[in-house]
Amino acid sequence: MTTSPEKLPTLSGSVPPIREWARTFAIGICMGSADAVPGVSGGTIALIAGIYGRLIAMINAITPERLVTLLKSLTPLDGGFDFRGALRIFDEVDGWFGLALVTGVGIAVVLITRAVSELSDSAPALLFGFFFGLIAVSAVVLLRELSFDSGFQLAAGVVGFAVAFLLSGEVSFLESNSLLVVFAAGAVAVSAMILPGVSGSLLLIILGQYKYMSDTLRQFVDALFAVVTGASTGQLLDDGLVVVTFIAGGFVGLFTVSRVVRRALDRNRAATMAFLVALVVGALRAPIVETQKATSGGFTTEVLTTFAGAAVAGAVFLLVLDWYAVDLDLDSV
Repeated sequence: MTTSPEKLPTLSGSVPPIREWARTFAIGICMGSADAVPGVSGGTIALIAGIYGRLIAMINAITPERLVTLLKSLTPLDGGFDFRGALRIFDEVDGWFGLALVTGVGIAVVLITRAVSELSDSAPALLFGFFFGLIAVSAVVLLRELSFDSGFQLAAGVVGFAVAFLLSGEVSFLESNSLLVVFAAGAVAVSAMILPGVSGSLLLIILGQYKYMSDTLRQFVDALFAVVTGASTGQLLDDGLVVVTFIAGGFVGLFTVSRVVRRALDRNRAATMAFLVALVVGALRAPIVETQKATSGGFTTEVLTTFAGAAVAGAVFLLVLDWYAVDLDLDSV
């Protein structure tokens, strides 16, 4: 009895319906918008939208072996091009879903960070006060889901708080904004995007890279449009190198750091969540430090009033979102 050859997919049979594309793209927009501001997690949006399990499955399906085979299929090596073989691998890793999701996330991040970049220059107390309120309520929401039942879990929380609190200050090697720091920030921030309750942009604030990356991304997009109209490519190349380095770090982090975190959750969920939640609490220092740096006079009465009012607005916004969205179940992470 002979075995029939494996049936390879066709492009028409592989591409999902436009309605499914649109839905996934819209979820990506929501996830990107959430992850672009500290205190709100794209992973939580994925959980609410019911795609969290599919997202994790897609990430776990992308392996070095599949990537190598995919690339070989798209080159004239090993017998020539094999587009249907490449399409089979693309389907195995749920590629169309990932493409629509990443496109939505990317567009949202570009738009939100542009607004953040402009506000950080024109109204820093308003912006970082709002972020303080978001982070504070996010910490409360996460803390109410935890119970410290062991000394090790408590110690993990203390370490997490200390790490975030210390890094949120003025750390010279982080303020250098070197490509190594940008790469590491990308790896850490993007890996956090898949964790409900932990915001990637919050970790960027802790690492002192949030404003820098927001400004750089805005400048890169502006330079890109300028080049189209005939301007010099100098600024585009400079900012592009930073953006590409961050994306490369994010790509590496998504398949390394995120898996380390997943293993830590599998090994000791309580202690790992205590560490991650404590990071959020310790990060409350970051918006205060950023406001002090952005306002030459520090916390004057006017700055303090603006900061406090914006913090209340941020807190109310996240409380309303938490009330109408879903109760976050950390056991489902």
